[in-house]
Amino acid sequence: MRKLIIMASIALAAVSCSNSKQTDGANEANSSLIGKTSFESLPKSSLGEDYLTPEALWAMGRIGQTDIHPKTGHIIYSVTYYSVKENKSNSELFVLANGSKTPVQLTFDNSYQGTARWLDENHVLYVSTESGMAQLWKMEIKEKDGVLSAGKTLMINGFDQDIDDFSIAPDGRHLMLVSQVKSIRSTQDLHPDLDKTTGRVVDDLMYKHWDEWTETAPHPFIAEFDGKSLSNAIDVLEGEPFEAPMKPFGGAEQLAWSPDSKQLAYTCRKKTGLEYAISTNSDIYLYDLESKTTRNLTEGMMGYDINPSFSPDGKHIAWQSMERDGYESDQNRLFVMDMETGEKTFVSRDFESSVDEYMWLNNSLLAFTGCWHALVHIYTVNLEGYLKEVTTGQYDYSLCGSKESQILCKRHSMQEPDDLYMLDLQTDQLEPTRLTNENEHILSHLTMGKVVERWQPTTDGKQMLTWIIYPPHFDPNRKYPTLLYCEGGPQSPVSQFWSYRWNFMMMAANDYIIVAPNRRGLPGFGNEWNEEISGDYGGQCMKDYLSAIDEFVANEPYVDKDHLGCIGASFGGFSVYWLAGHHNKRFKAFIAHDGIFNMEMQYLETEEKWFANWDMGGAYWEKENATAQRTFANSPHRFVDQWDTPILCIHGEKDYRILANQAMAAFDAAKMRGVPAQLLIFPDENHWVLKPQNGILWQRTFYSWLDKWLKE
Repeated sequence: MRKLIIMASIALAAVSCSNSKQTDGANEANSSLIGKTSFESLPKSSLGEDYLTPEALWAMGRIGQTDIHPKTGHIIYSVTYYSVKENKSNSELFVLANGSKTPVQLTFDNSYQGTARWLDENHVLYVSTESGMAQLWKMEIKEKDGVLSAGKTLMINGFDQDIDDFSIAPDGRHLMLVSQVKSIRSTQDLHPDLDKTTGRVVDDLMYKHWDEWTETAPHPFIAEFDGKSLSNAIDVLEGEPFEAPMKPFGGAEQLAWSPDSKQLAYTCRKKTGLEYAISTNSDIYLYDLESKTTRNLTEGMMGYDINPSFSPDGKHIAWQSMERDGYESDQNRLFVMDMETGEKTFVSRDFESSVDEYMWLNNSLLAFTGCWHALVHIYTVNLEGYLKEVTTGQYDYSLCGSKESQILCKRHSMQEPDDLYMLDLQTDQLEPTRLTNENEHILSHLTMGKVVERWQPTTDGKQMLTWIIYPPHFDPNRKYPTLLYCEGGPQSPVSQFWSYRWNFMMMAANDYIIVAPNRRGLPGFGNEWNEEISGDYGGQCMKDYLSAIDEFVANEPYVDKDHLGCIGASFGGFSVYWLAGHHNKRFKAFIAHDGIFNMEMQYLETEEKWFANWDMGGAYWEKENATAQRTFANSPHRFVDQWDTPILCIHGEKDYRILANQAMAAFDAAKMRGVPAQLLIFPDENHWVLKPQNGILWQRTFYSWLDKWLKE
């Protein structure tokens, strides 16, 4: 799922609110524009000039939302750049002509420019904060001698609220706009004379979510569009407190126009309060624009039903579906329904993993991505369920759009960030054509570590895939400190991901070997393997971690077995806290980010109660519930008496998934036990670290701690 996040760190340009202007490329560029950074201006690593540094990582452009015109094949996409000095980000729009590998930058402005979609062959609509609000703008795309450039731009009037996301109806005469509406009565509503109070009166659950106090809900609005302005906007959920798309990450992919533009399908979980907090049962609803009536297409399907999409002829609708209510990591299945008969078909049945995303290629064929054996590849499947893998290699892919038999996709690996590629299904060649090389000016100067796939035995006689990442210029005659990486989720794959914080190439560039196992409880190895973690956080998954590091240390002479570290975030942070009390002196340093320390407090503190109920097996006061009692008996805080190893605890105070008091308690416990410890707290960060200078501080603190305890 994706969400348009207009961050506070984005500088809003102070501009006069002119409805139209002529864009003249770089001539309008501000000298202080946040954009590409030269490699020569970046600080170099003390280990070597070709080693990755935190500053180089933050200097890389990040390709965002992408759209391909179904006829011309021209591509519009956004890139976000960061300035560590200014502690800000900036998103710009680029266009890539069909057949070209030379992108053209369309916007040059420190206000946000993103979420661009083709309106017709010569115009795009996009979201910009240039006016001081997040509004829709229209841009002319000029073409001369095969070269595309920006023409006139026009702000689309007629909708006076911030726009989170949007989609264009096939007829071009209607738009769907996602905007926030007030969903609860505020304290000021209850007490108008207390207009300066900061207190909140709470009567039900889900009063906080992810990193915000729950005050608004995203609603889909349908507006008429004449090419210049919007009119007659209708709130599809008017008067209802529900979310469509669903928070915290849902975007326009959770809604879909019918090909005739007469209906809008949308994802919604029509629940509030306690009922919302304990249930994952969302449904796909179909709204008719003429009659203004709504019907539920997935009534009786009890888990997450999300992301509807109509076949080009409108005869079928597809969506992703989980089977069980309350289980947010259930297998995400691809379903297709015949719109005439109502017959539903589980078309991805032969893929024993989750469908991450999908799209229609024609009336009878779909493409999807999914993880298998720690790689996320593209597959096709027809309405009869015939499955075919169409990409290969040590990569992760994501879908961006299609034109006839061509699939526009993004690809990354542990060794390189996202770039755009084109895959042609009519050829036998499974290697797609590279279209962009966004960070070549940095990557060409760097040496990346080698990534090796290794299958290891587990304590219960199975085989586990583990990634081993080696330092640049690896010397097998040396002894290297080695890190055990503990994955979060808890059911997120250790695939070929590229992270701007938990970056394996950064760890390798600091002269560490990394052992990254796909332990029990991760997708891509069958449903049984994936589900074995639920209700057993301290069980086989922890044995898998220890097996991974023990087998590697025992068989590789270049590992410094006296200088092993253990690191992880979220469930990985829980893993670190738990292993700190069970590692039998294997490790010499621990780092836990946003981890669970006290399971009993976590059960009550976390906002999504369905997650706690499923993963923990129930409440700690259910004395006859054996699964729940096993969970809470394995809470890391119960084993602090066995802590004997230096530990760094990191947390964000806006993390409402796992509250920051978990890290504070772990730090306090370590200090009171006489164990060397450090605490890094971010008052303005959530479950992630999003601000540039906070990100640099995170990296510096992370490696300073490891170096202190793992290097002579």
